[in-house]
Amino acid sequence: MNDQTKDIPLIYLIAGEPSGDQLGARLMAALKRATNGRVRFAGVGGERMQAEGLVSLFPINEIAVMGLAEILPHIPVILRRIRETVADVEVKTPAALVTIDAPGFCSRVSKALKGKGIPLIHYVAPSVWAWKKKRAQKISAYLDHLLTLLPFEPPYFEKHGLAATFVGHPVIEAVGMVDNNSRDFLCQELGLAQDRPILAILPGSRRGEVARLGPIFKETVTRLAQSIPDLQCIIPTVSNVREAVSELAEDWPVPVRVIEGVEGKHKAFCCADSALAASGTVALELAVDGVPAVIAYKVAPLTAFLARFLISIKFVSLPNILVNKEIQPERIQKNCKAEILAEDLRKLLLDPEARKRQIDGYKVAVGLLKSGDDLPSDKAAETILATISNR
Repeated sequence: MNDQTKDIPLIYLIAGEPSGDQLGARLMAALKRATNGRVRFAGVGGERMQAEGLVSLFPINEIAVMGLAEILPHIPVILRRIRETVADVEVKTPAALVTIDAPGFCSRVSKALKGKGIPLIHYVAPSVWAWKKKRAQKISAYLDHLLTLLPFEPPYFEKHGLAATFVGHPVIEAVGMVDNNSRDFLCQELGLAQDRPILAILPGSRRGEVARLGPIFKETVTRLAQSIPDLQCIIPTVSNVREAVSELAEDWPVPVRVIEGVEGKHKAFCCADSALAASGTVALELAVDGVPAVIAYKVAPLTAFLARFLISIKFVSLPNILVNKEIQPERIQKNCKAEILAEDLRKLLLDPEARKRQIDGYKVAVGLLKSGDDLPSDKAAETILATISNR
C-alpha cells in the first residue's frame, strides 16, 4: 500500500452466488458515489463485481451450491475456500467486512473473524420468518450490523441486540433499465416477432437448477407449442450457466433465443408476454417489470424431505409472501410438471384478465419494497459507512 491509498478505506466484500454478485456490484457503485471514489475493494465476487473493480480471490461458482443434498460433494472445496478467505481478510485488515447473502459460506467466515477488530456487516437477512427462527439469535452473536431487504425483517434481529436496517429491495433499481416504450425496437433487436406470443424462460442461475428444471421447462414449451404454434421463447441467463442453457435450447419446437447479462434480461422482460421462472429473486424482478409469470422449483428428494420439517411458510415466491396471497402460481416439487406448467402458462398467454390480475397484484407487492426515497444500494452504502465511522 502506498501513501496515496493508505487513508482510503478498504471494504472487503463476499458474494457467493450470481444474485449476490449483482447486489455487490450495485453496492460498490453506491460506495463510490458516497465517497467520491475514495474507497478500495477486495474480496470474492462474480463478473458484475469484477466490472466494478474487484479482483476476486477465487471464482464464485466454486461455492454457489444450493440444497442440503447437493452441497455434499462440494464440502472439501468450500471448507478450503473458507479458510483461504479468512486468512485473506486477516492479512488485508479491511475497514469492514460486508458479506452478501450465501449464509452457509459467509456465516462461517464471519464467525472466524469475530473479535478481530473488523466490523462485520451482512447484507440480506436470513429468512428466519420462513424457517429456523433461532438463526436470528445465532447471527446476532457475531455480526455488528444487518442490512435487510424486506420491511418486516429488522424486529426479528433487533430483539436479540443486533442493529438491523431495512434498506429496500434492490430489484426496484432495475426500473428504467430499458425503455418500455421501445418494445418494438427491442423485439427487432432480439430477433423476435412482436405480433407473436413471447415467453421468457428462466431455469435458474446455478448449474444444478438448470440440470433439474431445464428438461421440465423444455417439455413445457413442447406442450405449449401444440396449442400456441406461433410461440417464441427467449432465455435470459448468466455466464456461469450459459453453456448448459445453450445446450438446453437446442432442438426446441419453437424459435428460441438465449441472451446473457442483466440488461439483456430486462430487454427480454420488456418483450415477454409471460414467463416461466425458477423460484428466486427473479420472481420479484418479473413483478417489478410487470411480466405475468409462473414460478417453479424442484430440488433433490432428500432436500425436499428435510425441508418439509423445516419450512413454515405458505408461499415461496416473494411477491406472494409480501401480500400473503398467490399472485404468481407456484408449482413446487411434485407440482413442477410440464403438463401443469403448460396449462398455467396457456392461461397467462391467452387470457387478458388473468394477466391483469397478476399485474395488479404486482403493484401492491412492489410498493412494499421501498425504504424512503433513496435507492436501496445508496441506503446500504450510507449504513455501511456510518457503521465504519461509529466503530
